[in-house]
Amino acid sequence: MGQKGEALRQRIVVSADQLFYQKGYESTSFSDIADDVGISRGNFYYHFKSKDEILNAVIETRLTEIEQMLNEWSKQYTDPKQRIVEHIDILTNHQDKIKNHGCPVGSLCAELAKQNHSMLRDANKMFAVQRDWLTVQLKELGLGKEARQVAMHLLARSQGIATLTNAFEDQNFLRQEVKQLKQWLGEQIQGQNKNGN
Repeated sequence: MGQKGEALRQRIVVSADQLFYQKGYESTSFSDIADDVGISRGNFYYHFKSKDEILNAVIETRLTEIEQMLNEWSKQYTDPKQRIVEHIDILTNHQDKIKNHGCPVGSLCAELAKQNHSMLRDANKMFAVQRDWLTVQLKELGLGKEARQVAMHLLARSQGIATLTNAFEDQNFLRQEVKQLKQWLGEQIQGQNKNGN
């Protein structure tokens, strides 16, 4: 595949990613994506033979972006607490999108779970990589075996905040909950420091 072909393939993936987020995987058709990109369905089928092939490309793209984001924070911030705060701030940094469509990872995984889709395990990697990264940060802050459980709790609260913000279309709720989540994080770290001394 030449440069033009690869560029077109990437445009299809970007379009599918946005449409899956805005409309849902099941509700997005080949025609929706082809129309959005401005190509014929025949040209579309040259790059992707099935909707699941597109889904796989979208999951791989999102996973790569998440890994790059986490690696960037690990390089940029020496304080693991600040790294976690950056992760929490995803909610406020994307509050307009979350209000309108929810969390792109959570909404896709929930939809695939309802369908008992064969690619759910692949999609769940987008959560797993965040859980594992948060666990490392929490261990650096002194949490021991409970670090993974606290990481899962952070993810669960973030997902709950995104879901309710989307359901109620309430960004004030999101900002209030993010503030409380940061306070809770501080309490977890402070409690661990007291126990460690």
